[in-house]
Amino acid sequence: MNPRRKKRLTIVASVLAGVGVITSLVLYALSQNIDLFYTPHEIVHGKEDTGIKPVIGQRLRVGGLVVVGSVNRDKDSLKVKFDLTNKGEQITVKYDGILPDLFREGQGIIANGTLVADRILEASEVLAKHDENYMPKEVADALGEGHTAPEYSKEQKKSY
Repeated sequence: MNPRRKKRLTIVASVLAGVGVITSLVLYALSQNIDLFYTPHEIVHGKEDTGIKPVIGQRLRVGGLVVVGSVNRDKDSLKVKFDLTNKGEQITVKYDGILPDLFREGQGIIANGTLVADRILEASEVLAKHDENYMPKEVADALGEGHTAPEYSKEQKKSY
């Protein structure tokens, strides 16, 4: 092989190796920032199709209904603790911050955060529905067609 071809081959191999390294670094960074969606039932029993359960320390999104009577607010800070339910399973969500105005018991929400124990999520963000007919698609799909929204009296609606 003449020196000119050898030099070209070295340059092409170097470029391909560089592209491979850059691609692998980008894919690694993206995999670390993915928030997978789970329901409380899937956190306890694993995904239905694969059986994969989230591990403690994993970032994820959890969607479900806020259990009526489960919201506990700390009087001295913005800390809130409440339970989410889906298909009979419950998990506890801890959140330190201002909840959305439309957050209420019995409604569908999505919480982004980190799983800190088997059934405890430390939320960094809580998202609530925007009107009485809307529920996040992931939550509606997870709850199934048999879900009906809880009924509130006029006095309860006014308090929200």
